[in-house]
Amino acid sequence: LIGSLAHGGFGRRYSDIDVAVITETGLSSQALDDLRRQATALSAEWGPKVSVFWTDRRFAVGRFPPLDRLDYLDRPVVLAERERVTPARPAPEEIRAYLRGAPFANWAGRAREFANAVVLDAKDRKAYLRALLYPARLCFSYATGRMASNDDAVAYLHEYTPPGLHLDSIAQALQCRQAATDPDYLFDLRNRLPAQVDACAALIAA
Repeated sequence: LIGSLAHGGFGRRYSDIDVAVITETGLSSQALDDLRRQATALSAEWGPKVSVFWTDRRFAVGRFPPLDRLDYLDRPVVLAERERVTPARPAPEEIRAYLRGAPFANWAGRAREFANAVVLDAKDRKAYLRALLYPARLCFSYATGRMASNDDAVAYLHEYTPPGLHLDSIAQALQCRQAATDPDYLFDLRNRLPAQVDACAALIAA
């Protein structure tokens, strides 16, 4: 296990179950699908929440981004292990380069979609709450080169808030996540998401 279930901050409603799988040569798409089917067969509630991070012994294939490699190195909960395989520790600049790429682009695109939305569909509640919270994780990891829970990342922002970032929006989203309530009452905060994107863009461009 890695992620919030391994080191704190896990919420039954909004958290994923992050599982790291390291094998000799990685996992085939069929093996990955089989693993997910087995998880769902074990629990219709929890199986779909399983998020698999996988790679080979050289950490050269699969899905295992730099921040999750840090998590695997520093705070894993071992479920089964025949041999401990340790990748090179990602350097801060590798983490920053990763965050400047797909993670920022994907979040920014989703944030703008929510900013232009008229209603919040029930199926999008989790994604909306993540869109509100993500600036905390991004700013923390970009500044420190480390992985953190939502709680720790928001606490960090109370000490170091980038210019232009609406901290109160993030804090309200964290409270909603901790209470495991619907974020519909926070839907008006979508109007601040473009500014959040701009503030994070300025941070990573500086």
